Amino acid sequence: MDERAALARIAGTLAAAGDDAAVVDDTVITTDMLHETTDFPGGTTRYTAGWRAVGASLSDVAAMGAAATAAVAVYAVPAFDPAELDAFLRGASDVCETVGAEYVGGDLDTHEEFTVATTALGETDRPVRRSGASPGEKVCVTGTLGRSAAALRHFERGESERANELFRFEPRVRAGETLVDYATAMMDSSDGLARSLHQLAEASACGFDIEEPAVPIDGSVDETTEGPEDRREAGLFFGEDFELVCTVPADEVGDAREACPVDLTVIGDVTDADVRADGDPLPDKGYTHN
Repeated sequence: MDERAALARIAGTLAAAGDDAAVVDDTVITTDMLHETTDFPGGTTRYTAGWRAVGASLSDVAAMGAAATAAVAVYAVPAFDPAELDAFLRGASDVCETVGAEYVGGDLDTHEEFTVATTALGETDRPVRRSGASPGEKVCVTGTLGRSAAALRHFERGESERANELFRFEPRVRAGETLVDYATAMMDSSDGLARSLHQLAEASACGFDIEEPAVPIDGSVDETTEGPEDRREAGLFFGEDFELVCTVPADEVGDAREACPVDLTVIGDVTDADVRADGDPLPDKGYTHN
């Protein structure tokens, strides 16, 4: 059973499961676990690990359109190194500071490999869920896609300074807060754009037809890719970029773009059924924990 099958099983038991975060009254809460072997390539600094681990949970808060308030983490390692622990705390604190939240601590444990479990909290009285998209609306994405794919290539080449720079992303909390006024459905792109579209389509009982040339690919992708297919893979399928994918009524796109503090790109249309790119089926392919 892979991650998606496990999530489907959980959703059959817990009626509220299925969005990026849980909503309890006006509080948004989400949790994530990251491991060295699957989430932190060789060369990842502890500062970047702290930033990225906490940032991943803050991204889930952003996807609900909530204001981030606080985050905690469980930090587990085979043996504690003071310099590494200090660096992790700086990274976790700094990413919280970028979105107006506070890193307030957590727990320590020993483990056979470096492992982090993070929890982030937010507040909203108008959560944006995955289930509100309707045919005729536009599908949009914040920022650019492919940074994490480029980062991995730089890690593989031993170019750790550039890799760590690309691996640290800004959680789109402020963008999510502004998009509350316009977005009918929203999630983050941690599983990749294509998989995110399939997940939104399933939740909203709709389809999508995107225009591939409109998809905003980060300039860093061209530093490492080898041809158009490699570039397409990085932008549409790799994932781990933590941008927001949302649907917006067509007549409100202009206002949404003006209000959003980062670039908001229209990449296609909400349709009645099927997920397509330039009219052809778009595979449900992306990042999955096995």
